[in-house]
Amino acid sequence: MSENNSDQLSSVSNARSPEEIGEYWDSHSLADHWDQTHEVEFEIRAPHRITLDPEVYVRLEEQAERQGVSLATLANSWLKEKLSGDKAA
Repeated sequence: MSENNSDQLSSVSNARSPEEIGEYWDSHSLADHWDQTHEVEFEIRAPHRITLDPEVYVRLEEQAERQGVSLATLANSWLKEKLSGDKAA
């Protein structure tokens, strides 16, 4: 369904809104429309996450609170400091 044409019908349900599409699929199965599907490829970009030692996390959280900044801001600041110091080495 195109965002710039609100009168356009969806190809399977003939619905005119996301709500109507939802109602349609609440009572229908994709198996009934399998011949109308086609394979697609897409990429998902998720933020990278790291795991901290629980004790380190608590100490970092306490320090961030004392400084009045978010944990992420403090951690990024410290890491940037450390990494910029490594450049000279």
